[in-house]
Amino acid sequence: MDTQELFGYSGKKVLVSGAFSGMGRAAARLLSQLGAEVYVVCRRNGRHNALDFPVKQVLYADFGVKKDLDELAEVLPDNIFAMFLCHGIALNSDGSNTMEVQKVNFLGHKYFLEKALSKIADQGSVNIISSTGGFDWQSNFHSCMEVINTQTYEDALAWYENHPTEIASGYVFSKQCLCAYVKAKVHAPEFIDRKIRLNAINPGNTTTGLTDDFNRGTSPSGNAEEGKAVIEALFLDSWNGYWAEPEDMGYPLVAIGSQIFSYMSGQIIYLDYGMSSVWEIDALDP
Repeated sequence: MDTQELFGYSGKKVLVSGAFSGMGRAAARLLSQLGAEVYVVCRRNGRHNALDFPVKQVLYADFGVKKDLDELAEVLPDNIFAMFLCHGIALNSDGSNTMEVQKVNFLGHKYFLEKALSKIADQGSVNIISSTGGFDWQSNFHSCMEVINTQTYEDALAWYENHPTEIASGYVFSKQCLCAYVKAKVHAPEFIDRKIRLNAINPGNTTTGLTDDFNRGTSPSGNAEEGKAVIEALFLDSWNGYWAEPEDMGYPLVAIGSQIFSYMSGQIIYLDYGMSSVWEIDALDP
């Protein structure tokens, strides 16, 4: 069995959001090399000419804009074998984009999947990039589920407006919602009746196009170098660690979405060199 046959992507349609940088780009490139028909989503930022690998079609949508998601779902091809939702934004240091973070990092996923699930093939897969920032999502489970169970996009926006304390963590809450969504929806009829698998990866510290945004957002003064030092002290220094590269996340994501993992669903895979395991042990045995 050759590599393309093993993964099962050859000639299959796949969709990748966030494909123009970082982990999404790494995933889209590998999918192209594996023979998939790759549809990529661009956020209308002029970077669509930057891809150095062939794709079937470039589509356009801002995942923080409902109208864009309606239009994207409408133009998607049918029979998508695997969908990779790799987009996301960081929180500003002053929290000024907290609502935008919720919309792009979670609500856009939820709403788009509700609109586009019919375009995914039976026995296909949905593969989401969350974050180790969503660790301990269980502690916020009830708030996450309230958002997940909102009936409309507008209902979710109203929930955010009425719960400023819950969303104050910004990025963290959005990623906790993604983790809760994967667990809560794995056997929901719309997924399980058609055997559509649903999984997520929680990347650790990775060098991407958002790294400077994360660094600035971590620093109270918005200083990238200061923020980087704080992040490394929290997540890397204890194990003399290093930053991952986009391929360290994008490649496993492709594997999870392939037929290699055909019996895995509802899982949140931490790709953080064991940092989350240390946190779990610390919580159990302080």
